[in-house]
Amino acid sequence: MTLPAPPAWAYASLAASMALVGSYVGLSKLLVAVFPVLLLAWLRFGIAAVAMAHWVRRRPGEPPLTRHDRVLLFWESFLGNFLFSICMLYGVALTSAVAAGVTMAAIPAAVALLSWLFLGERITRRVAGAIACAALGIGLLALARPGEGAAAASPWGYALLLGAVVCEASYVVIGKRLSGHVPARRISALINLWGLALVTPFGLWQALSFDFAAVAVPTWGLLVFYAVAASMVTVWLWMKGLQHVPSSRAGVFTVMLPVSAALVGIGVLGEPFGALHLAAFALALAGLLLATWPERGKA
Repeated sequence: MTLPAPPAWAYASLAASMALVGSYVGLSKLLVAVFPVLLLAWLRFGIAAVAMAHWVRRRPGEPPLTRHDRVLLFWESFLGNFLFSICMLYGVALTSAVAAGVTMAAIPAAVALLSWLFLGERITRRVAGAIACAALGIGLLALARPGEGAAAASPWGYALLLGAVVCEASYVVIGKRLSGHVPARRISALINLWGLALVTPFGLWQALSFDFAAVAVPTWGLLVFYAVAASMVTVWLWMKGLQHVPSSRAGVFTVMLPVSAALVGIGVLGEPFGALHLAAFALALAGLLLATWPERGKA
């Protein structure tokens, strides 16, 4: 029996979700130039909490959360929201949007590695090649010289971006355990609330000495876009697409993340893009496709 082909809008939802992720990763460079990182994370979680307030309550017919679910939700938020946001924002501040895009392309390979370590899933030759491509791409990126007038990227910046990759991969692996028990919208809302609780003491500390009146209106608009896109819209688009597209095939659309982040860095932020950047970007995309492209007969 031949299954019907997924509708075009489902593919468009997956592509739009990953393009949004890449765009807010790139545009966060503008936000960290205005807001201290911990204050920015606090504002992001706070705005998203208001937007997703109607997703928190359990719907009729949904099973109550078990103690195990609550523990997983905490770690899902601590690694995938709290630490990821801090590592990503500090990493982008110390490097560039292009660097963030190339490094984030290693997420599928990192997911495969953590799934092997903690879930016992097998690492195929293609996934091993993807991990090698990701490592080579990030290594080349570190060797690339900044353009004229651009500040040199800090090695700590690349280390923090790699930390963000590991945090996001942990988010995916833990999510595999949660998704069978808790609806995706409620997971998103609850882990956002945990993220808000974790960062609130640090956000309040930085807010006390911050001049909010000096922030321009367009920057506030960009902040609202970042908060809603990062915590709400991208999750909704991705889950809507996954309702009709097999997860093995959907993974290919993560290619849109590094592409959109690099386009924002080059086209909006005016970041340099030389031969080494191009080689690193090609390796990153090759590794991403190796890790996510469905194998023949398994899609």
